[in-house]
Amino acid sequence: MTPVELSRTVLCAVRRAVDDGELSVVVPGRALVTAPGPGGCGDYATNIALQLARPAGQPPRRVAEVLRPYLMGAGGVRDVVVTGPGFLNISLRRAEVSAALVGEILRAGTRYGHADGPTGQPVQLHAPHEVRAVVVMDAVARVLRSQGTLVRTSCAARPEPGWTEVLGARVDAHGTPESPAPLEINVRPVPAPVPAAVASGLDAVALGRDAGRWALLQPAAHDRPRLGDEHLSQREANPLFRVRYAHARVRALGRNAADLGFGALPGDVDVPEAEGSPGAEGSGSRGAEGSRGAAGPPGVGAARVRELEAALADHPRVLAAVAARRAPDRLARHLVVVADAVVPLFPAVLPRGEEKPLAAHRARLALAEAAGAVLAGGLSLLGIDAPDHL
Repeated sequence: MTPVELSRTVLCAVRRAVDDGELSVVVPGRALVTAPGPGGCGDYATNIALQLARPAGQPPRRVAEVLRPYLMGAGGVRDVVVTGPGFLNISLRRAEVSAALVGEILRAGTRYGHADGPTGQPVQLHAPHEVRAVVVMDAVARVLRSQGTLVRTSCAARPEPGWTEVLGARVDAHGTPESPAPLEINVRPVPAPVPAAVASGLDAVALGRDAGRWALLQPAAHDRPRLGDEHLSQREANPLFRVRYAHARVRALGRNAADLGFGALPGDVDVPEAEGSPGAEGSGSRGAEGSRGAAGPPGVGAARVRELEAALADHPRVLAAVAARRAPDRLARHLVVVADAVVPLFPAVLPRGEEKPLAAHRARLALAEAAGAVLAGGLSLLGIDAPDHL
Protein backbone atom coordinates (compact mmCIF):
# COMPACT_ATOMS: atom_id res chain seq x y z
CA MET A 1 0.00 0.00 0.00
CA THR A 2 1.44 3.32 -1.08
CA PRO A 3 0.76 6.66 0.70
CA VAL A 4 -1.71 7.54 -2.06
CA GLU A 5 -3.53 4.25 -1.60
CA LEU A 6 -3.50 4.67 2.19
CA SER A 7 -5.02 8.14 1.78
CA ARG A 8 -7.86 6.54 -0.18
CA THR A 9 -8.22 3.90 2.55
CA VAL A 10 -8.58 6.65 5.17
CA LEU A 11 -11.26 8.38 3.12
CA CYS A 12 -13.05 5.06 2.67
CA ALA A 13 -13.04 4.62 6.46
CA VAL A 14 -14.58 8.08 6.86
CA ARG A 15 -17.24 7.27 4.25
CA ARG A 16 -18.15 4.01 5.98
CA ALA A 17 -18.38 5.76 9.35
CA VAL A 18 -20.72 8.35 7.78
CA ASP A 19 -22.83 5.64 6.12
CA ASP A 20 -23.15 3.84 9.48
CA GLY A 21 -24.26 7.02 11.22
CA GLU A 22 -21.15 7.20 13.41
CA LEU A 23 -20.15 10.57 11.98
CA SER A 24 -22.17 13.39 10.45
CA VAL A 25 -19.71 15.12 8.12
CA VAL A 26 -19.04 15.71 4.45
CA VAL A 27 -16.34 13.30 3.30
CA PRO A 28 -13.33 15.45 2.35
CA GLY A 29 -11.64 15.25 -1.03
CA ARG A 30 -8.29 14.14 0.37
CA ALA A 31 -6.68 12.85 3.55
CA LEU A 32 -3.13 13.86 4.41
CA VAL A 33 -0.90 10.87 5.17
CA THR A 34 2.62 11.54 6.46
CA ALA A 35 5.36 9.94 8.49
CA PRO A 36 4.48 9.82 12.21
CA GLY A 37 5.49 12.91 14.15
CA PRO A 38 7.04 13.14 17.63
CA GLY A 39 5.19 10.79 19.96
CA GLY A 40 3.73 8.87 17.05
CA CYS A 41 4.34 5.30 15.97
CA GLY A 42 3.82 2.93 13.07
CA ASP A 43 4.49 3.55 9.39
CA TYR A 44 2.20 6.49 8.66
CA ALA A 45 -0.01 8.98 10.49
CA THR A 46 -3.02 11.06 9.50
CA ASN A 47 -4.66 14.10 11.08
CA ILE A 48 -8.04 13.37 9.50
CA ALA A 49 -9.74 13.22 12.92
CA LEU A 50 -8.52 16.74 13.74
CA GLN A 51 -9.72 17.89 10.33
CA LEU A 52 -13.23 16.47 10.89
CA ALA A 53 -13.66 17.31 14.58
CA ARG A 54 -15.30 20.70 14.17
CA PRO A 55 -17.80 19.74 11.43
CA ALA A 56 -18.57 16.52 13.36
CA GLY A 57 -19.16 18.48 16.57
CA GLN A 58 -17.00 16.02 18.52
CA PRO A 59 -13.52 16.12 20.10
CA PRO A 60 -10.75 15.04 17.69
CA ARG A 61 -9.80 12.06 19.82
CA ARG A 62 -13.41 10.81 19.81
CA VAL A 63 -13.49 11.09 16.01
CA ALA A 64 -10.22 9.13 15.87
CA GLU A 65 -11.65 6.38 18.07
CA VAL A 66 -14.68 6.17 15.75
CA LEU A 67 -12.48 5.79 12.68
CA ARG A 68 -10.02 3.34 14.22
CA PRO A 69 -12.06 0.12 13.79
CA TYR A 70 -12.88 1.02 10.18
CA LEU A 71 -9.17 1.39 9.44
CA MET A 72 -8.34 -1.80 11.31
CA GLY A 73 -10.57 -3.71 8.91
CA ALA A 74 -8.81 -2.41 5.80
CA GLY A 75 -6.55 -4.69 3.79
CA GLY A 76 -2.85 -4.25 4.44
CA VAL A 77 -3.37 -2.51 7.81
CA ARG A 78 -1.85 -4.35 10.77
CA ASP A 79 -2.57 -1.90 13.62
CA VAL A 80 -3.95 1.57 14.31
CA VAL A 81 -3.01 3.58 17.40
CA VAL A 82 -4.51 6.91 18.47
CA THR A 83 -1.95 9.34 19.92
CA GLY A 84 -1.90 12.95 21.06
CA PRO A 85 -5.02 15.02 20.41
CA GLY A 86 -6.30 12.52 17.83
CA PHE A 87 -3.63 11.46 15.37
CA LEU A 88 -4.24 8.04 13.82
CA ASN A 89 -0.94 6.12 13.58
CA ILE A 90 -1.14 3.29 11.08
CA SER A 91 1.10 0.21 10.96
CA LEU A 92 1.03 -1.80 7.76
CA ARG A 93 1.73 -5.41 6.90
CA ARG A 94 5.23 -4.97 5.56
CA ALA A 95 5.30 -7.72 2.93
CA GLU A 96 1.99 -6.58 1.42
CA VAL A 97 3.02 -2.93 1.51
CA SER A 98 6.38 -3.65 -0.11
CA ALA A 99 4.88 -5.80 -2.85
CA ALA A 100 2.21 -3.19 -3.66
CA LEU A 101 4.74 -0.33 -3.77
CA VAL A 102 7.24 -2.23 -5.91
CA GLY A 103 4.49 -3.45 -8.22
CA GLU A 104 3.21 0.09 -8.71
CA ILE A 105 6.70 1.37 -9.55
CA LEU A 106 7.46 -1.45 -11.97
CA ARG A 107 4.16 -0.89 -13.78
CA ALA A 108 4.82 2.84 -14.12
CA GLY A 109 8.54 2.46 -14.87
CA THR A 110 10.41 5.73 -15.24
CA ARG A 111 7.06 7.59 -15.16
CA TYR A 112 6.45 6.65 -11.53
CA GLY A 113 5.34 9.81 -9.74
CA HIS A 114 4.15 11.51 -12.94
CA ALA A 115 0.67 12.93 -13.33
CA ASP A 116 -1.90 10.87 -15.21
CA GLY A 117 -2.51 13.66 -17.69
CA PRO A 118 -2.34 17.43 -18.25
CA THR A 119 -3.79 19.65 -15.56
CA GLY A 120 -4.39 22.47 -18.02
CA GLN A 121 -2.43 24.89 -15.84
CA PRO A 122 0.02 26.96 -17.97
CA VAL A 123 3.32 28.26 -16.58
CA GLN A 124 5.76 30.67 -18.21
CA LEU A 125 9.39 30.32 -17.12
CA HIS A 126 11.81 33.09 -18.05
CA ALA A 127 15.55 33.07 -17.36
CA PRO A 128 18.37 35.57 -17.77
CA HIS A 129 21.10 34.90 -20.31
CA GLU A 130 23.24 32.81 -17.92
CA VAL A 131 24.16 29.14 -18.17
CA ARG A 132 22.98 27.97 -14.76
CA ALA A 133 19.67 29.81 -14.99
CA VAL A 134 18.96 28.26 -18.40
CA VAL A 135 19.86 24.71 -17.28
CA VAL A 136 17.84 25.06 -14.05
CA MET A 137 14.87 26.36 -16.07
CA ASP A 138 15.17 23.38 -18.43
CA ALA A 139 15.13 20.91 -15.52
CA VAL A 140 12.24 22.67 -13.78
CA ALA A 141 10.27 22.61 -17.04
CA ARG A 142 10.85 18.85 -17.36
CA VAL A 143 9.56 18.23 -13.83
CA LEU A 144 6.60 20.56 -14.26
CA ARG A 145 5.60 18.72 -17.43
CA SER A 146 5.84 15.42 -15.57
CA GLN A 147 3.24 16.82 -13.17
CA GLY A 148 0.86 17.70 -15.98
CA THR A 149 1.71 21.39 -16.23
CA LEU A 150 1.82 23.16 -19.60
CA VAL A 151 5.17 24.95 -19.69
CA ARG A 152 6.69 27.54 -21.99
CA THR A 153 10.29 28.61 -21.48
CA SER A 154 12.11 31.70 -22.64
CA CYS A 155 15.48 33.37 -22.18
CA ALA A 156 16.43 37.04 -22.24
CA ALA A 157 18.73 36.34 -25.24
CA ARG A 158 19.66 33.41 -27.48
CA PRO A 159 21.36 30.68 -25.38
CA GLU A 160 24.99 30.00 -26.22
CA PRO A 161 25.58 27.00 -28.54
CA GLY A 162 27.31 25.01 -25.79
CA TRP A 163 24.32 25.38 -23.48
CA THR A 164 22.00 23.76 -26.01
CA GLU A 165 24.30 21.44 -27.97
CA VAL A 166 26.42 20.15 -25.05
CA LEU A 167 24.29 20.65 -21.94
CA GLY A 168 21.02 19.89 -23.72
CA ALA A 169 19.14 22.93 -22.43
CA ARG A 170 16.24 23.99 -24.61
CA VAL A 171 14.16 27.17 -24.64
CA ASP A 172 10.96 27.81 -26.57
CA ALA A 173 11.70 31.47 -27.26
CA HIS A 174 14.38 34.07 -26.64
CA GLY A 175 15.07 37.73 -27.06
CA THR A 176 18.10 39.41 -28.63
CA PRO A 177 20.71 41.78 -27.14
CA GLU A 178 18.99 44.64 -28.95
CA SER A 179 15.49 43.49 -28.00
CA PRO A 180 15.46 41.30 -24.84
CA ALA A 181 12.36 39.26 -24.12
CA PRO A 182 9.90 41.57 -22.29
CA LEU A 183 9.10 39.16 -19.44
CA GLU A 184 9.78 39.16 -15.74
CA ILE A 185 12.65 36.81 -14.85
CA ASN A 186 11.35 34.10 -12.50
CA VAL A 187 14.28 31.65 -12.65
CA ARG A 188 17.32 33.27 -11.08
CA PRO A 189 19.70 30.93 -9.21
CA VAL A 190 23.12 32.14 -8.09
CA PRO A 191 25.11 32.28 -11.34
CA ALA A 192 27.78 29.75 -12.17
CA PRO A 193 31.35 31.06 -11.77
CA VAL A 194 33.15 32.02 -14.95
CA PRO A 195 36.12 29.79 -15.89
CA ALA A 196 38.67 32.47 -15.00
CA ALA A 197 37.37 32.45 -11.42
CA VAL A 198 37.55 28.66 -11.07
CA ALA A 199 40.79 27.00 -9.95
CA SER A 200 40.28 24.14 -12.40
CA GLY A 201 39.63 26.53 -15.26
CA LEU A 202 36.57 24.44 -16.19
CA ASP A 203 33.06 25.58 -16.93
CA ALA A 204 29.85 23.55 -17.11
CA VAL A 205 30.19 23.00 -20.85
CA ALA A 206 33.73 21.65 -20.46
CA LEU A 207 32.43 19.08 -17.96
CA GLY A 208 30.07 17.61 -20.56
CA ARG A 209 26.33 17.13 -20.44
CA ASP A 210 25.92 14.79 -17.47
CA ALA A 211 28.57 16.16 -15.11
CA GLY A 212 27.92 19.74 -16.21
CA ARG A 213 24.19 19.58 -15.59
CA TRP A 214 24.68 17.82 -12.24
CA ALA A 215 27.19 20.47 -11.12
CA LEU A 216 24.66 23.20 -11.92
CA LEU A 217 21.56 21.46 -10.58
CA GLN A 218 22.67 19.71 -7.39
CA PRO A 219 23.37 22.84 -5.29
CA ALA A 220 20.40 24.79 -3.97
CA ALA A 221 19.53 27.91 -5.97
CA HIS A 222 21.08 30.17 -3.33
CA ASP A 223 24.41 28.28 -3.37
CA ARG A 224 27.13 28.89 -5.92
CA PRO A 225 27.96 25.71 -7.88
CA ARG A 226 31.45 24.22 -7.94
CA LEU A 227 32.70 23.43 -11.42
CA GLY A 228 35.66 21.19 -10.69
CA ASP A 229 36.72 17.85 -12.12
CA GLU A 230 35.39 16.14 -8.96
CA HIS A 231 32.13 15.76 -10.90
CA LEU A 232 33.98 13.54 -13.40
CA SER A 233 35.52 11.29 -10.76
CA GLN A 234 34.32 7.68 -10.69
CA ARG A 235 34.69 7.45 -6.95
CA GLU A 236 32.29 7.11 -4.04
CA ALA A 237 32.88 10.71 -3.02
CA ASN A 238 31.14 11.84 -6.23
CA PRO A 239 27.33 11.75 -5.68
CA LEU A 240 26.63 11.66 -9.43
CA PHE A 241 28.84 8.59 -9.79
CA ARG A 242 27.01 6.87 -6.92
CA VAL A 243 23.63 7.47 -8.54
CA ARG A 244 24.70 6.32 -11.98
CA TYR A 245 26.65 3.37 -10.56
CA ALA A 246 23.60 2.20 -8.59
CA HIS A 247 21.48 2.29 -11.75
CA ALA A 248 24.08 0.42 -13.79
CA ARG A 249 24.36 -2.24 -11.08
CA VAL A 250 20.59 -2.74 -11.08
CA ARG A 251 20.66 -3.27 -14.83
CA ALA A 252 23.54 -5.74 -14.47
CA LEU A 253 21.65 -7.68 -11.80
CA GLY A 254 18.69 -7.98 -14.14
CA ARG A 255 20.92 -9.38 -16.88
CA ASN A 256 22.59 -11.81 -14.48
CA ALA A 257 19.24 -12.97 -13.10
CA ALA A 258 17.98 -13.60 -16.63
CA ASP A 259 21.07 -15.75 -17.27
CA LEU A 260 20.13 -17.76 -14.17
CA GLY A 261 16.58 -18.19 -15.42
CA PHE A 262 14.58 -15.97 -13.08
CA GLY A 263 13.04 -12.53 -13.14
CA ALA A 264 11.63 -9.90 -10.81
CA LEU A 265 8.41 -10.57 -8.89
CA PRO A 266 7.25 -8.26 -6.05
CA GLY A 267 6.90 -10.05 -2.72
CA ASP A 268 8.56 -10.63 0.64
CA VAL A 269 12.27 -9.81 0.42
CA ASP A 270 12.83 -12.03 3.50
CA VAL A 271 15.68 -10.21 5.26
CA PRO A 272 16.53 -10.50 8.97
CA GLU A 273 15.09 -7.89 11.30
CA ALA A 274 18.53 -6.84 12.55
CA GLU A 275 21.55 -6.01 10.41
CA GLY A 276 24.23 -8.64 10.39
CA SER A 277 21.99 -11.27 11.98
CA PRO A 278 21.69 -14.71 10.41
CA GLY A 279 19.53 -14.83 7.32
CA ALA A 280 16.21 -16.52 7.00
CA GLU A 281 17.95 -19.73 6.03
CA GLY A 282 19.65 -19.96 9.41
CA SER A 283 16.55 -18.93 11.32
CA GLY A 284 14.40 -21.63 9.79
CA SER A 285 11.87 -19.36 8.08
CA ARG A 286 10.36 -20.70 4.90
CA GLY A 287 9.88 -19.01 1.58
CA ALA A 288 6.72 -18.92 -0.45
CA GLU A 289 7.82 -21.96 -2.45
CA GLY A 290 7.94 -24.25 0.57
CA SER A 291 11.73 -24.25 0.75
CA ARG A 292 13.88 -22.41 3.25
CA GLY A 293 14.16 -18.73 2.54
CA ALA A 294 17.18 -17.19 0.84
CA ALA A 295 19.92 -16.15 3.22
CA GLY A 296 19.74 -12.51 4.20
CA PRO A 297 22.58 -10.26 3.05
CA PRO A 298 25.38 -9.49 5.52
CA GLY A 299 24.92 -6.00 6.93
CA VAL A 300 21.38 -5.56 5.59
CA GLY A 301 18.38 -5.82 7.88
CA ALA A 302 14.71 -5.01 7.65
CA ALA A 303 15.41 -1.44 8.78
CA ARG A 304 17.62 -0.84 5.74
CA VAL A 305 14.97 -2.28 3.44
CA ARG A 306 12.34 -0.03 5.04
CA GLU A 307 14.59 2.98 4.43
CA LEU A 308 14.78 2.09 0.76
CA GLU A 309 11.02 1.51 0.53
CA ALA A 310 10.36 4.82 2.28
CA ALA A 311 12.61 6.65 -0.19
CA LEU A 312 10.84 5.01 -3.14
CA ALA A 313 7.39 5.78 -1.72
CA ASP A 314 8.48 9.40 -1.21
CA HIS A 315 9.40 9.91 -4.88
CA PRO A 316 5.98 11.28 -6.03
CA ARG A 317 6.00 13.78 -3.14
CA VAL A 318 9.53 14.87 -4.05
CA LEU A 319 8.55 15.48 -7.66
CA ALA A 320 5.52 17.50 -6.56
CA ALA A 321 7.73 19.57 -4.21
CA VAL A 322 10.31 20.17 -6.95
CA ALA A 323 7.55 21.38 -9.25
CA ALA A 324 5.97 23.60 -6.58
CA ARG A 325 9.24 25.16 -5.41
CA ARG A 326 11.03 24.98 -8.74
CA ALA A 327 13.98 23.39 -6.97
CA PRO A 328 15.62 20.57 -8.99
CA ASP A 329 18.32 20.28 -6.31
CA ARG A 330 15.74 18.47 -4.18
CA LEU A 331 15.41 15.78 -6.83
CA ALA A 332 19.20 15.43 -7.12
CA ARG A 333 19.53 14.93 -3.35
CA HIS A 334 16.64 12.46 -3.35
CA LEU A 335 18.32 10.34 -6.03
CA VAL A 336 21.47 10.16 -3.90
CA VAL A 337 19.34 8.90 -0.98
CA VAL A 338 17.76 6.21 -3.17
CA ALA A 339 21.13 5.15 -4.59
CA ASP A 340 22.77 4.90 -1.18
CA ALA A 341 19.79 2.93 0.14
CA VAL A 342 19.69 0.33 -2.65
CA VAL A 343 23.41 -0.49 -2.90
CA PRO A 344 23.52 -2.59 0.33
CA LEU A 345 20.79 -4.82 -1.11
CA PHE A 346 22.83 -5.85 -4.16
CA PRO A 347 24.80 -8.77 -2.61
CA ALA A 348 21.54 -10.54 -1.68
CA VAL A 349 19.73 -10.30 -5.01
CA LEU A 350 21.37 -13.25 -6.75
CA PRO A 351 21.64 -16.78 -5.33
CA ARG A 352 25.01 -17.66 -3.83
CA GLY A 353 26.95 -20.82 -4.47
CA GLU A 354 24.66 -23.78 -5.09
CA GLU A 355 21.61 -21.88 -3.88
CA LYS A 356 18.65 -21.96 -6.25
CA PRO A 357 16.58 -18.86 -7.07
CA LEU A 358 13.75 -18.52 -4.56
CA ALA A 359 10.81 -16.18 -4.13
CA ALA A 360 12.95 -13.93 -1.94
CA HIS A 361 15.51 -13.51 -4.74
CA ARG A 362 12.76 -12.52 -7.17
CA ALA A 363 11.35 -10.07 -4.63
CA ARG A 364 14.77 -8.52 -3.96
CA LEU A 365 15.38 -8.18 -7.69
CA ALA A 366 11.99 -6.48 -8.04
CA LEU A 367 12.85 -4.06 -5.23
CA ALA A 368 16.21 -3.29 -6.84
CA GLU A 369 14.58 -2.79 -10.24
CA ALA A 370 12.02 -0.44 -8.67
CA ALA A 371 14.91 1.62 -7.32
CA GLY A 372 16.51 1.53 -10.75
CA ALA A 373 13.30 2.86 -12.32
CA VAL A 374 13.22 5.75 -9.85
CA LEU A 375 16.89 6.54 -10.50
CA ALA A 376 16.45 6.40 -14.28
CA GLY A 377 13.30 8.50 -14.21
CA GLY A 378 14.83 11.08 -11.89
CA LEU A 379 18.03 11.38 -13.90
CA SER A 380 15.96 11.79 -17.07
CA LEU A 381 14.05 14.69 -15.51
CA LEU A 382 17.40 16.30 -14.67
CA GLY A 383 18.47 15.77 -18.29
CA ILE A 384 21.18 13.26 -17.31
CA ASP A 385 21.83 9.85 -18.83
CA ALA A 386 21.18 6.69 -16.76
CA PRO A 387 23.74 4.19 -18.10
CA ASP A 388 23.17 0.45 -18.37
CA HIS A 389 26.92 -0.09 -18.11
CA LEU A 390 29.45 1.93 -16.14
